[in-house]
Amino acid sequence: MNRSQILSMASVAAGALLVVGCADKPGGPIPYNVALAPPDQPKALALEQNYRIAPLDTLTVNVFRQKDLSGDYEVDLTGHISMPLIGSVEAADLTPAQLDQKLTEVYGRKYLVNPDIAVGVKASTRRSVTVDGAVKQSGSFPINGPLSLLQAIALSGGASEDANLRRVAVFRTVNGERQAAAFDLQQIRRGQSPDPAVYPGDIIVVDGSGVKQTQKQILNNIPILSIFRPF
Repeated sequence: MNRSQILSMASVAAGALLVVGCADKPGGPIPYNVALAPPDQPKALALEQNYRIAPLDTLTVNVFRQKDLSGDYEVDLTGHISMPLIGSVEAADLTPAQLDQKLTEVYGRKYLVNPDIAVGVKASTRRSVTVDGAVKQSGSFPINGPLSLLQAIALSGGASEDANLRRVAVFRTVNGERQAAAFDLQQIRRGQSPDPAVYPGDIIVVDGSGVKQTQKQILNNIPILSIFRPF
């Protein structure tokens, strides 16, 4: 058996594994194969100069002399962070200084006397594409040129064995509003649907049995009429 035949057999085997591991059906209210408009152009500002917090950013919150309240917090897809004692706090589209003031007011009103709080951005998603959900290595990946949805998922090492490739959501901010569309990667791989472009700031979530509860709720529960409106 020559090298060409071996490579061909390996490719067929890999394809079969993907089909077996991703036999779930498409579904959910996010519309499929919608041509999302290009995202808002990022402003050429330093991160510290009026930077607006985005979903899946990682924030560092330091509360003076309160180690139990201090730490790194990830903004979820709905734009909230979950803080000790006070629970969910909306953070997306605020500057770090505005979130600092908001946390200071809430903690000062209920739990602390004259709290001293500092908020910083540890990791920003606005300058990279974020791939999460049922993938082998979720994370944010810098974009240095044109990138498609398939290529973005490849940056994460590809889909995991429990992935539902027939439901992959792309979240994007357009005209100041967070929007979403779903895509069927099986159809894209077969050439039955176009491979859409992705941009810095996009968040890609691959559905699957192991996705985070917050992501699962968003994938399943966004009303059809609210798509392409703020959420």
